[in-house]
Amino acid sequence: MKTFNSLCLVLLLSLSVLFGTQVVLAQDMDPASRWKPKFDPSGAQYTYLLSCVGDPTIEGVGVGYRIRDLVWEKSGGRLFVDFRPRAQLGDERDVIRKLQAGEIQGMMSSSVAAANVSNILGIVNLPFVIDTFDRLEQFRNDMSLWQPFQDAAINQNLIVTDITGYGSYGWATASPVRTIEEAKGVNFRIAEAPVNIDFYDVWGLKFAVMPWSDVPAALKAGSITGLDHTPIVCKVNGVFDILKNYTRLDYAQGLYIHLTNTRWLNKLPEDLRKILLDTITRESAFSRTLIRQQQDQAIKKAKSEGVAFYTLSPEEKSQLIEQAKPMYDKWGERIGADYLLQVRSTLGQ
Repeated sequence: MKTFNSLCLVLLLSLSVLFGTQVVLAQDMDPASRWKPKFDPSGAQYTYLLSCVGDPTIEGVGVGYRIRDLVWEKSGGRLFVDFRPRAQLGDERDVIRKLQAGEIQGMMSSSVAAANVSNILGIVNLPFVIDTFDRLEQFRNDMSLWQPFQDAAINQNLIVTDITGYGSYGWATASPVRTIEEAKGVNFRIAEAPVNIDFYDVWGLKFAVMPWSDVPAALKAGSITGLDHTPIVCKVNGVFDILKNYTRLDYAQGLYIHLTNTRWLNKLPEDLRKILLDTITRESAFSRTLIRQQQDQAIKKAKSEGVAFYTLSPEEKSQLIEQAKPMYDKWGERIGADYLLQVRSTLGQ
């Protein structure tokens, strides 16, 4: 009888381990499960529907979940930040329209898309202006530089509540690019942003403008042989599985610009408004420190997997800067010549 009981116990333990393993595997098969809130948001008095096109494994995107959880805790469950990454609410152009119309309340817009909201927001895409992590922090923390940027779309009932990021821009390519001449043999995909189109024109490079959703198919088909993007995005999205070379230009910081509808924000009770804005500010600053680390890790990992990294010579980089000079005059008229000059001189450009 004891032997029978022992066998039953062993069988039950084995089954529990088996089914337990199956549960874990099922959870692992659903990547979204790790992001689900550990609370029931159905009782919230107010909802802040927040969109982002990016993948939450990028620190500058995943911050949306940290904001969600902290705001819920600090508001005592009164305010729910319903964060929707991975373009769940549509592509960025559609989401911008929804935000302006008040159909959603917030959007972490890529910096390249945000330039379509206001020319002033395009300043962060200009080559070799806000190009390093340190210059980005200086720009964000100097109120004389930040305030015009923050209020750039206020006439559209939008305010920039803060910024996060996804790393430093460069070139992922099918063949090595160590010189500008080699770059001329590449057909680059660039974002649907007027600033980017203009400076690729002045650099004399071949490019195709396309939404991010079209990039995987274009890469597989070989219709583009280069990508203007950051090491983090290339690693997270499997670009380095196809394009095995990367040229570190570091000409701009890729940003997610957190836009909030002011009509909704101003109707929010004052205590909840303060909780939301303070949390966004604090967590966005923290995420920017994490992005530096994540970029280093992405590069290290990509190198270990066979991706070759290059840099242009100082002379070649100076040539790109020289060629981009007409951009500063053209965009100075759109952004505001005095403001652009102030930003460049303050940041030591």
